[in-house]
Amino acid sequence: MDKSTIGGIFIAIAGIGMGLFLEGGKIAQILQPTAAMIVFGGTLGAVMVQFPLPLVTEAFKRIAHVVFDKKEDPQKLVNELVVYAQRARREGIVSLDSKLGEINDPFLKKALMLAVDGTDPEELRKMMELDLDHQIDHSEKVAQVFEAAGGFAPTIGIIGAVLGLIQVMQHLQNIDEVGKGIAVAFVATIYGVGSANLLFLPSAGKLKIKSRQELVWREMTLEGVISILEGMNPRMIETKMLGYLRVDHAEKKPA
Repeated sequence: MDKSTIGGIFIAIAGIGMGLFLEGGKIAQILQPTAAMIVFGGTLGAVMVQFPLPLVTEAFKRIAHVVFDKKEDPQKLVNELVVYAQRARREGIVSLDSKLGEINDPFLKKALMLAVDGTDPEELRKMMELDLDHQIDHSEKVAQVFEAAGGFAPTIGIIGAVLGLIQVMQHLQNIDEVGKGIAVAFVATIYGVGSANLLFLPSAGKLKIKSRQELVWREMTLEGVISILEGMNPRMIETKMLGYLRVDHAEKKPA
């Protein structure tokens, strides 16, 4: 589990709930299935109008990446590349062909396959950078789905509030129920603003950060494979790879 995400959600819900409790409110007052249906159904519909269905489906699959933190060890990747470099230096780049079946990372596997096939280093770089560009573009579009949802949700919440007020206005003869009806109507606004600022927009931001981290590791992988193909000393390759890790670590530190 991503501790930051889980902790952030808990603190946000606890803070809002405690504030509601201190003001004399009750949780039951904001648990309105109708308002939730209007906000989340309307937001999903608006997102589907803006984006192709496969991209929307992919975006909601990626929500798991926000909640769960994949335990990937970049140092393990560095060590793996150094081992490949040592073998290629002793036995030639073609000797890595027998190792391709053991590689699970599609990007590393493709890069090494091209290297084993004798692809020119510059040509290999161009081909793999096309993959990186496609990955960046796809990741940005996935984040844009949540950013769009964060923009639509508050507006849909206002629509829900107006719909509720319309119903209230039709029963003005019962003044005791008007106040309750208005309160219920504004719950949709809470759902819209709350989901945008506590779910959709933060999810988009975290996906961008994780996408950037993955991109750094892919760039590191590409540089490692090209260095192996160029016959660079394994120790120099390791030093170069560790430089990528230091850059990645520095980007994680708060300013």
